[in-house]
Amino acid sequence: MTDALRFGTVGSPQTTPTSGTPAAIKHIRELGLSHLEIAWVQSVRVSDDMCAEIKAAAEKAGVTLSIHAPYYINLNSQTAELMAKSDERLLAAARKGYLAGAKDIVFHPGSYHSQPPERVYERAKEKLLELTAILRSEGVDVTLRPETMGKAAMFGSLDETIQLARDVPGVLPCIDWAHLHARAGDGSFNSYAEFDDALRRVREGLGADALKRCHFHVSGIAYTSKGEKAHLPLNEADLRYRDLLQVFLDNSVEGTAAVEAPEPFHTADALIFQATYRRLRDGLKISDEG
Repeated sequence: MTDALRFGTVGSPQTTPTSGTPAAIKHIRELGLSHLEIAWVQSVRVSDDMCAEIKAAAEKAGVTLSIHAPYYINLNSQTAELMAKSDERLLAAARKGYLAGAKDIVFHPGSYHSQPPERVYERAKEKLLELTAILRSEGVDVTLRPETMGKAAMFGSLDETIQLARDVPGVLPCIDWAHLHARAGDGSFNSYAEFDDALRRVREGLGADALKRCHFHVSGIAYTSKGEKAHLPLNEADLRYRDLLQVFLDNSVEGTAAVEAPEPFHTADALIFQATYRRLRDGLKISDEG
């Protein structure tokens, strides 16, 4: 049976026997996973020839690809110089990602810098309208995905990412479920009802088709009242991931889910998410213990 939701890792699985993205793609398939999010999180330094190799490896393995763009992107950069550098990082990730066969470009949208959220939203919207127009003019057919962020001080609430997708063609959210749980800061956003309500907001804001084109990040997470501290392995986290996966199934979600977990749990947690998803899909009873 084909999975409606394809699972993989953010960055190469740490069990990949040799270096390089083509090797990581091959290993993803050997593990029985079907997606890889390539982590160009420091910079985009890849040749066009390597992009062609990556694309060929993914097509041969039947593995879908996304890109995690550099961390240093900020749609609300405070100087013209910083904004220009931010723009170039996102454009480079999109251009090279497209050459490599990736359809989704994930990025951290930025910071409020103590400014009113409404003002920051308008600036982010105008910046994304500018950048998506550039990419369209170049024939770079990708979806830019602002990621929901794990701290309330960061621009990137669920509603903000949904509204950006409403206002800017070529944009859809990357919903990081652990970040939303951490962003709440009080242990909430961690139940079937809350997960289901989040997908309701996506469906009402963007249409039912948006639930057929999802891209998620999933993992355990440590947090304080101020939000995210660090990603955790599932066996150390309080994320109710079985409920989350059941919500995906009950809402007929399709797309990709990339797992962020610290080594050495990276590969294992991706396999746990996928195996649990399949057991729930197939109607098998799963114990709530452990």
